[in-house]
Amino acid sequence: MTKSRTRVGPRGTRAPALDVDALLDDPATGIIVCCGSGGVGKTTTSAALALRAAERGRKVVVLTIDPARRLAQSMGIAELDNTPRPVADIDTADGGRLDAMMLDMKRTFDEVVESQASPDKAAQILQNPFYIALSSSFAGTQEYMAMEKLGQIHGTSVADGTYDLIVVDTPPSRSALDFLDAPERLSSFLDGRFIRLMLAPARGPARLMTAGLGIITNAMTRILGAQVLRDLQTFVAALDTVFGGFRQRAQKTYALLQAEGTAFLVVAAPEPDALREAAYFVERLSEDRMPLAGLIVNRASPVPAGTVSADEAMAAAERLRREDPHSSTAGMLRLHADQTRLVEREARLRRRFDAAHPQVATAVVPALAGDVHDLDGLRRVGELLAVRQG
Repeated sequence: MTKSRTRVGPRGTRAPALDVDALLDDPATGIIVCCGSGGVGKTTTSAALALRAAERGRKVVVLTIDPARRLAQSMGIAELDNTPRPVADIDTADGGRLDAMMLDMKRTFDEVVESQASPDKAAQILQNPFYIALSSSFAGTQEYMAMEKLGQIHGTSVADGTYDLIVVDTPPSRSALDFLDAPERLSSFLDGRFIRLMLAPARGPARLMTAGLGIITNAMTRILGAQVLRDLQTFVAALDTVFGGFRQRAQKTYALLQAEGTAFLVVAAPEPDALREAAYFVERLSEDRMPLAGLIVNRASPVPAGTVSADEAMAAAERLRREDPHSSTAGMLRLHADQTRLVEREARLRRRFDAAHPQVATAVVPALAGDVHDLDGLRRVGELLAVRQG
């Protein structure tokens, strides 16, 4: 089966419907990245896609970076961690399977250290206070480690066939673009002038300690203290020796994201701010030559039953209220009018997005009556995702 690999390009005709099942069934699809602004349902969408793919015969792992741990709860797992855990009670009749895991940023960073250094050197680095701060709270570390973990899983899967589909739920960031920008930010940090300055005495013989550098080091010793400065220099030296492969791995993972086996799905709510962020992300993916599969508009307001327009419902409600100020029918008509207008407003927002990005395939998922908290709820979301509109 072949699928349309939409890349954002020249504007043309009306946006097509997103064929989710074709995307999931295509064996060429090896990675699906769900991205978008916070609070739009990326975690639920990722889990629903992973479950649907597994029950259609794929060997799937879903990686979430969601601190709320909703994914574990909905999949019946007591707790997720950095190790893939099998999801029970899924339909395996077609030969599929589903594992789930949650990024442990600190543990992933530690694994990088342990894989690149001798045991003694790794222990020294892991106990360094500057390393502890960087691995726990440095801006962009979570996003970078998400890419690091994605690269690890993909490499293992290619080697032993563990999985044939990886679904990634991107971090809940202020900007959805942080996931793409994190490797460059961390590389810039490692290449920074201060880092190079601190590396000078660690890299070379004493003759490299010029008078100017000695003055700077003495000043820093007075300000920071000798022990703090030694910790800092040890940490910086570790960055150079142990983390020298960061940039290469980041570039490799970045190229993996650009490959034809990857599909980006932008998730948005039917609200102006969320769709504006989605449009920005679509344009950024185009600039970075990332393969965009489509847009998912999540939690759309359901269309009310009947064919009565909002204006007709309001007019009828006003007539009834004049006759009976306490008319329950009038109240129902007002609710119908409000819901109809909300649906029309969301449809206008989607049409505006389509007009600006007519080649971005779109799926619209109506809001459910309650929260998704189990596999049945995820299956229902998956079914709604697969319904092709238009």
